[in-house]
Amino acid sequence: MTTQTNLNADMGEGFGAYDIGNDEGLMKIIRSANIACGYHAGDPDVMHKNVMAAKAHGVSIGAHPGFNDLWGFGRRRIDMSVNALEHSIAYQIGALQAIAAYSGLKVTHLKAHGALSNMAAEDKDLALAIGRAIKVVDPGIIYVALSGSQMEFAADELGLPLAREGFADRQYENDGNLASRKLKGTVLVDPALALEQAVRLVTENEIVTRSGKVIKRKVDTICVHGDEPTSLEVTRHVRTGLETAGIKVVPLPEMDLG
Repeated sequence: MTTQTNLNADMGEGFGAYDIGNDEGLMKIIRSANIACGYHAGDPDVMHKNVMAAKAHGVSIGAHPGFNDLWGFGRRRIDMSVNALEHSIAYQIGALQAIAAYSGLKVTHLKAHGALSNMAAEDKDLALAIGRAIKVVDPGIIYVALSGSQMEFAADELGLPLAREGFADRQYENDGNLASRKLKGTVLVDPALALEQAVRLVTENEIVTRSGKVIKRKVDTICVHGDEPTSLEVTRHVRTGLETAGIKVVPLPEMDLG
């Protein structure tokens, strides 16, 4: 049986007159798009542009909610109650569902952004709040969770469809969480290094951490960040390299997530 995976990118992270990332180029390479929902980035017009492009290229779409932190691009940690977080997630899913109606596409997954994702990876209460919002709005939405994180366990506890995520372009710490962007070299901009990490994740279910430790992590989807200047080159190299290695790259709803 052919090994398969999904390739996703965080997109739609411009707003107003500000165009961030190469959404048009990336949409031709990836198979699933995580679209910002207006809190950390994005606006109705940017969301609309991306859902229409996703339809044109056969790309599945997902909500990419974050903290209400446009100024900090959602990468600043915010202390909020689990109830307030749950409602904000539901609100952002609904925003994308409304815009997605213009394309006739269904919102099929959710992936938390930035600081929210990092915090929910370690905090079960936050991870469950995200999951409860999914379950109320549409229990068929796939919870995309950092493999081995509290988000993975929350999805399982709530009975939600789960896609375990690995990163082609980020370094890991020994606990399996992503290394801070504040540390030099933790964002991989070399296409060859990103491809090596992606192929190892898919074929060996392994990560080599910053310290050189090898840890096991099963993944269903590989992320390449869309806001990096090198994103287009890295993503194209990863997609081509995965397929050259005999790995079929498919939209997230086509993955066998059992």
